Amino acid sequence: MGIGEALAREFAIRGHNLVLIARSRGRLLTLADELRQKRGVEVEVCVEDLSDTESPGRIYEFCRLKKADIDILVNCAGISFAGDFAEMPQKKLEEIVMVNVMGTARMTRMFISDMVERKHGSIINIASLGGLQGVPGLALYSATKSFMITLSEALHEELKGAGVKVTAVCPGFINTGFFKHSGHNAANLRLPISGTDVVVKAAIKGLEHNRIRIYPTLIDNILAFSQRLVTRMVVIRLSGFFAAVKD
Repeated sequence: MGIGEALAREFAIRGHNLVLIARSRGRLLTLADELRQKRGVEVEVCVEDLSDTESPGRIYEFCRLKKADIDILVNCAGISFAGDFAEMPQKKLEEIVMVNVMGTARMTRMFISDMVERKHGSIINIASLGGLQGVPGLALYSATKSFMITLSEALHEELKGAGVKVTAVCPGFINTGFFKHSGHNAANLRLPISGTDVVVKAAIKGLEHNRIRIYPTLIDNILAFSQRLVTRMVVIRLSGFFAAVKD
């Protein structure tokens, strides 16, 4: 759903064969059938839940079984919890870390070796503008997105010359079902909400130019740059103001 689905559609338009991964079988099968019929590409469906520690390994073996050499890995599975960290259920905390952090790290580690061996490949990590600082009300989510950004930056440098590109996409608020699932009232937001098409266009263009970080909109770029001009306390308070998790 959301950014992942939008990227899948764009890559299909460009003639890429796809392996679609999510825990919602029905949505995956419907999207796969549509892309096969409309775009004439091969689409494999792998139903997995990245909160399961063994899931990345099963995904990797699935691709090997299907003889699918992954040229572009997109890590965009992500979950959140809107509210005070002290009120977050322990189970939700572990689920967020498993999906946003361990899922990204394990998927990247498993597929990156093959890319290095082939001297070709790309990894797109869908992070967030929230990863540039802690966001009150979204503490753990913003922390996991910081992890994605710094991991991407380190790998971007480590793999220089190896033929493998790694980039972190840092969008602001995007119109997906994300807010509903996290309990975040989107009506409270004090920044514009962009469509997934904006993220897709910026991600692909940024990857082509081998950018380390990608900010999809002008507002995203302004907010990121403005952090250089004020103290960290101001940055954190403003992030909480813009996110407006509490009514």
